Order: sequence, then C-alpha cells, then structure tokens
Amino acid sequence: MSLNEMGKNAKAAARTLAVAGEKKNDALKAIAKALTDNADKIIAANKIDIENGIKNNLTSALLDRLKLDEKRIKGIADGVLEVAALPDPVGTVISGSTRPNGLKITKVRVPIGVIGIIYEARPNVTADAAVLCLKSGNAVILRGGKEAINSNKCIADIMRNAIESTGLDKNSVQLIEDTSRQSSVELMCLTEYLDVLIPRGGKGLIRAVVENAKVPVIETGAGNCHVYVDESADIDMAANIIYNAKTSRPSVCNAIETILVHENIAEKALPVIKARLDEKNVELRGCEKTRAILGDCVVPAIESDWETEYGDYILAVKVVPSFEDAVAHITKYSSGHSECIVTSDYKKAQRFKDEIDAAAVYVNASTRFTDGGMFGLGAEIGISTQKLHARGPMGLNELTSMKFIIEGDGQIR
Repeated sequence: MSLNEMGKNAKAAARTLAVAGEKKNDALKAIAKALTDNADKIIAANKIDIENGIKNNLTSALLDRLKLDEKRIKGIADGVLEVAALPDPVGTVISGSTRPNGLKITKVRVPIGVIGIIYEARPNVTADAAVLCLKSGNAVILRGGKEAINSNKCIADIMRNAIESTGLDKNSVQLIEDTSRQSSVELMCLTEYLDVLIPRGGKGLIRAVVENAKVPVIETGAGNCHVYVDESADIDMAANIIYNAKTSRPSVCNAIETILVHENIAEKALPVIKARLDEKNVELRGCEKTRAILGDCVVPAIESDWETEYGDYILAVKVVPSFEDAVAHITKYSSGHSECIVTSDYKKAQRFKDEIDAAAVYVNASTRFTDGGMFGLGAEIGISTQKLHARGPMGLNELTSMKFIIEGDGQIR
C-alpha cells in the first residue's frame, strides 16, 4: 500500500476517532488482552530480529532495546491498561468566558488528527505510540527501523485486529513495512495527510527529520545528559545517582553521558564513583585532571566525547574548577533533555535550577526519572526537547490541539 493510501485511510479513521468516546477504551483493553494472549507469537517474531541484529553486529545496548520477552510484553500490556484508565483529554474545557456582548467562548481540547511516528530499534514504541495516539483520538502512521521490522509487524497486526474487534477503524493504527530510506523521506513529505511528525531515536535520526521534513515536527529524544557533582556534594549519594543514571539502562535517552566534578572534591569523589561504575565495567573517558587522579585506566577524552550520546556503558568525565564552569559546559553541550546537580548547597541548587535550560532539571536525583510514568503523567510518546507546544514528557494532553467554541444568540459584528 502506498503512503498516500495510508494517509487517506488515516484521515478517515481520525474523523471517527475524534468522536469515539468510550469506544477508545474498549479498543485499548482489547489491545492489552491481545498482546498478552499472543506473547509467544511476538517473541517468535522478535527472535528473528534479535538473530539478525547479532549478525549485523548491533551493540549490546541496541540489542537490549530490541529484545522482547514475556515480562516486557506484560509490561507493555499493563501500560496499555494504564492509558485506558487515564482521563480522556478530548473535550476537556481549558478555559471559558462570556464577552460583554453575550458571546460565550470556550476553549476545548481536540485531537491533533493524524500523527506520524518515526523511530528506531524499539518495538515497544510500536505499541506505546499507537495506544497514546488512540486514546487522544488521533490516527497514527508508524515507521519503525529495519532492526525491529518483524516484531513491529507482529505487534501492529495484533493491535489492528483488536481495534477492529471493538468496532473502530483498524486504520487508526498503520505500520509502514518498507524500511528503506525512501519511505522515511515520503513520510516526512506527507503534508496532505500528516498533521505532525514525531521522531523517536538517536541524534542522527532526529536531525535528519528536523532538517528534511515538510510537515511540522515535534523534536524529541536526543539525550546528552549530565550530572554535576558540586564541591558540597554527599559523595556516596553522588556515586549512587551516577551509577543509576548511567547503568540502569544506558541505551535510553534519560541516561547520562557526562559527569562533571568540582576540583575541590574530585580526589575523594572520583575513586568512589569509579568503584561503583566498575561494577558494570563502564569505560571512562576523562580529562587530564581525571586521568591524574584515576590513572591510565581512563581513556583520554577528546572534544567529540563531550557531545556524544553513547547509549552504552561509556561515560565522559571532566574535573571543573567552579560551579560556573560546570554550567558553561552543560550550556555548550547539553541537548536540553535532563540535567542534574548533586549538592548540599541550597544557593547552588537554586542557581542550577534557574540557569540550566533543559526540559528537566534535577537536584540530588537520577535523570532516569524523566519519564511520563515516573512524573505521574501515564505513558508518554517521547521527551520533547523543544520549547513550542510541548516540552519534557509528552503525555495525552500534549497529543491534543485546541479549538474555540463560540455560542451566541444572534450577535453580529
């Protein structure tokens, strides 16, 4: 099927979804059950992707993103039910007023319409994105990476059948099965049907979409995140936060890629931090001062290390002479995702919150919390690093637009 045909189908489905009401929750519950009931089928398809990934020398971190098992599938299904339980944003009154001439003006939430999602080797996104779009009344066209194509096709087919079983249009969710570059380019140019395109993936994918898309884009995901260990920091706390923020899942966008350590605490803090990171064999790439403290086990850092989103067990380390230098470094290299300070100094914490320009700014907590579920927003479509329309975890409200309803009794201007 051509993308134009998919676009027409999505546009038609979006019109019915906009007024589907409780039927959307029926579809979500059917999807959750179908995913669980067909777990063996999904795992079999995923096994093919994993085998291909190993043959193509995917990193361990990418293979981890790609892998599905019963536990992860149950987690996806549970997430679908959580979305079903969330309040429906469609029709929510944002504000209202009555004008002096008697006109009643109300601003309400409405679906965006047709959303395109372009993403890489994460088959869970196929389900996550689809159910969030469905709940918010949007039709979605999904375009995943070739690494996960078998998993994506299986999940999409299961969801489409489940949606159809509840009386809604199965074309509410569509998957582009062509994983060539051409299909990406066509999706980016589908201006007649696509209302917005959301890329989820690494820096290269996001840049390509932002630079080439003709449809509006919500920029998400690139995560060059930092932890700054201030001179007043509790060293054990800093080590625990860094260990969690780097190693709990290094392939995700809220994992840290660089730590900055104040020179007044570096000689005491760096050995403790390294001892924790050694538990997961994290490779350190450090400045000269870092290497002077920790020795030749630290790889000499080069300029590109400060701007790289590794997505792996690699961490850049820099000793800085002051708070101001730490802020300057973060300002220069941050992707605007999540930034953290570990400090016991209230004034430094306040300054960090005020001076750091990022979607999420942390004081004494791991950046791994930048997540819709962790923020109490339910599931999310991604982490927006831009400033227009949405910023930070994008939940249901961020997948809606708005319109004004004006009610009168014959007023003319």
